[in-house]
This record gives sequence, C-alpha cells and structure tokens, in this order.
Amino acid sequence: MTVSTGSTWRYRWAHRQNERRQRNFRGADEAWRRRDEELRRVRTLAEDFEGSTDAGVGLPLELAPGEVVFWAWPAAQLVEVRHTAVLPAPDLTVTPQPAPLRNRRPDGIRIADAGMAVITNRRLVLLGGRGRRDWTYGKMTGLAHDATAPVTLIQVLDRRRASGLLLPVDVAADFRFKLTLAFADAIEQRAAVIAQLDEAIAEHGQLKPFRPAIATPGQARLSGFVPGGRRTVAIAAGIALLVPVALLQSDPSDPGRSEVAVAATPAPTETTAAPVKAAASPKPLGGDGSPAPSSPSSPAPSSPSSPSKEELCGAPANPMGYGFCSGTRIRRPAAEVCDWFDCVPEFWAGRGYLVQCRDGSVSLAGGSSRACGAHGGVRRTFRR
Repeated sequence: MTVSTGSTWRYRWAHRQNERRQRNFRGADEAWRRRDEELRRVRTLAEDFEGSTDAGVGLPLELAPGEVVFWAWPAAQLVEVRHTAVLPAPDLTVTPQPAPLRNRRPDGIRIADAGMAVITNRRLVLLGGRGRRDWTYGKMTGLAHDATAPVTLIQVLDRRRASGLLLPVDVAADFRFKLTLAFADAIEQRAAVIAQLDEAIAEHGQLKPFRPAIATPGQARLSGFVPGGRRTVAIAAGIALLVPVALLQSDPSDPGRSEVAVAATPAPTETTAAPVKAAASPKPLGGDGSPAPSSPSSPAPSSPSSPSKEELCGAPANPMGYGFCSGTRIRRPAAEVCDWFDCVPEFWAGRGYLVQCRDGSVSLAGGSSRACGAHGGVRRTFRR
C-alpha cells in the first residue's frame, strides 16, 4: 500500500468515517423525531381537551350545573400525609416526557381509601368505599407531583393535612397532564399552557441534528493508517521525548574509574563473630546527583475507564463523552477528536473551547467572534 491520495487505506478510512457519521446521524435524528412527535401530540391534546356531561352518565356522582367530566379512572387510592406539610402553589408547568416512575409509596404517606378518580372542570373527586373526597380548584392552595412515585398531593383550605391520589404507574403521567389542563381551565389560563408547549416545540426544533458532511479520501491523515489512530501516534511521540530525558537523568559509570570486584564476605571467626547486617540497597539519586528524598508510597494511577453510554443531549456518539449537557467547557480536546467529529480546517489553530457550528462542523475557537465564521456561526457548546 502507498500513502498517496488514491491509496487503498485512505478510501477505507473515508468509508468507515462516512458509515460512522451516518449511523450517528440516523440515531440522533430518530430520537429527535420521536420527541417532536410527542410534543406535537401533547400540544394537540391541550388544544382539543374538552369535557362532556355524557361522560358522567353512570357515575355515582352528581354534577353541578355547568360541570363536565374530563377524565375518569376506576382504580385509584386515597393517600394522606402523616405529618403537616406545606406544598408549593399550583402552577401550569407541563412535562411531555416525564422521568419514569417506580411503583412505590413514599415514606410518611398512608393509604386511607380506594375507588374511582374523576377529573371535572371544577374539582378532582375520589369516589371511594368509605365515602367521597373532593378537591375543589377554587380552594386549592398547594399541589405537588412526586418525582419518583405515582403520587399527587393536594392541599385545600378546608383541610389541615395534605392528601391526594396514588395511581398506577402507566396512567400517572396522563392524569397529571389532564389535571393541569383542568386547573388551567378553571382559572382561564389554558392559553398559557398551549404557549408553553409551543415554546418547547420551537426550542426542540433548534436541536434538529444536521446531516453530516461527506468524508473524502483526501481528508485522511497518516494517523488513520496506524492501528489506534492519533492515540498511538501521541503515545509514540511521548515515549520518544521521555527516553532522552531518562538517559540524561541516569548516572552512567565513569570510564576513567577502575572497577574492583567484590569478593564474597568471609565467614567470621569465633573471636570476631558479629551479626552481619544486610547491605542496604542504594538510594536513587536525584537530578543533581544527591540522594532523592523519600516519598510515601502511593498506588499506581488507574487507567481512565472508557466513557459510559449515556445521553449526550443530541451530540454524536463518541468515546470521549463530549456532549451538550451540563458540565465544563472543553478547552483541551482529545487528540482523536477529529476522528469522531467533522473538524473545520485549521482546527488545532483555534484558541478557545470546543463548539459546534451551524453546519454541523466542530471548531476549537469558541469564545471568539470569529468562531465558525465560514460555517454559519456557533450553534452549541460541547461540555464534559
């Protein structure tokens, strides 16, 4: 094989790069589309959310004039807080993709009853075996959804302690969203919920992944020909620099000094017998020829583990763990960064932090007004 532009290894490098880029793009694009569809579905539901008096037919619940039923579920449990707690005021925040919940009951909460949960445009009702429990929106002073368990707690003016509902895990998210819409309707703020979802859709649209640029054989570097890529080249260069330093700091023998062989120590006689101490091992010499100071032993540093597979917030998959989530800016990227990202020309001449340009390429000039100047400007900052 040769190292010319038309060499075989360069074409193989370009083929691997394009396959990797397309694979990462397809995965990121599929995740983005799923999130976009969910946001738009929830937005449509919020706009078309309507109750009906017919939905209350057959329920053991007498509706007030003008009251309509939005939602009902036959298997809910009434929970009560054992101690006095102050809940945050109800708000209109919606979470289209909440974190998964565990089917458990939080500490300090006891189950008091079970029955059917009903959401109307005026109240939340539990039709339990021991009676009926109402939470009227006009008297609601506190509302909290547990972040890990399918429990919703409510405080109202006419009861001292908070109470609420424990629902199955698979219906808790739908219940919470529809309760928020019903409460927003009661205070005439449904438009605020829809505006919040429109803003989330617009922000998500800015995160749509770019189709990657096509890698050509002419872009292949010589490090792509070496097994291990840039990392192998960097290690070899480091060894080449360390070997001369180690030789200079060593203590070579003086050629003008005669060396005398040491004979075996004769056995001591009875009159001169004395315990023979083991010869102390010579201490290592410092750089100036004096004995180096002793230092406490410390365990050898462990090799860094490979990055774990985690969400990178839309960034292409890479072994360095560079993503768009929270963290610190990357000012000294790994030597193999351009093997995983589409670096701009003169990438290593940048004097800033790692950023993604509008066309999907990567620059090391973050923080400068000229960063990504020929690539549509800066889009996002990489973090670790």
